[in-house]
Amino acid sequence: MALVNDLEKQGNVLFKYRGQFPVFLFVMAVPILFWTNTSFSDTQQSIITATAVFLSVFGFIFRAIAIGTSQKNTSGRNREEQVAEALNTTGLYSTLRHPLYFGNYFMWIGIVLFTFNFWFVLTATLLFWLYYERIMFAEERFLERKFGDAYLKWASTIPAFIPSFKHYIKNQVPFSFKTILRREYNGITATILAFVYVDALRQYFAGAFEWTTTYTIWTIIAIAVTAILRTIKKNTQWLHEPDRS
Repeated sequence: MALVNDLEKQGNVLFKYRGQFPVFLFVMAVPILFWTNTSFSDTQQSIITATAVFLSVFGFIFRAIAIGTSQKNTSGRNREEQVAEALNTTGLYSTLRHPLYFGNYFMWIGIVLFTFNFWFVLTATLLFWLYYERIMFAEERFLERKFGDAYLKWASTIPAFIPSFKHYIKNQVPFSFKTILRREYNGITATILAFVYVDALRQYFAGAFEWTTTYTIWTIIAIAVTAILRTIKKNTQWLHEPDRS
């Protein structure tokens, strides 16, 4: 049991600081971009870029569906400790046990792929698994203690990370677009700025950096999304929903 307890303890610590993982990837991107010799043709670069954007958008949509259809007091942004007053078992939660982390992976791996370095994609994937495996372990230990047999029965038929629609159950909670606007604007902003950051660094290391109108437009959009939605959230009740976290 000592190893089990150690893994749970590590998972709880990593859970607390899970928001720092993408920051670590952004720091790693600096030497990666410096040493990456891009020999792809313009067409190949366009294909990789489109694929990278698609992966990030897919990850965000997957995560948004999970959050937008979750019960109150679940799937929250709690940072200090595990919190759950209800167990999600329908919708995406009937296809895998950790849809939010699944979405996170694709959001981040799209940005990583945009460096045009496939070794970085592999390294980031391995780091993600090592990091989040412990977080998922700690979360599941918490849920097992919290919900007992109800959790064990659900978890025994649902894969941890690779979706399976064999036991799909339609959402019991209707999708809420307001929930996404209220809770996910930071993710939208960070993703947009990350793509600008990677492209700007690549151009800089290639000796062809120029702050373009495209950079300006996307940066303004990213900042505006957060500024507007945060202001609405703090100063109005428009995004408030009494039955949602």
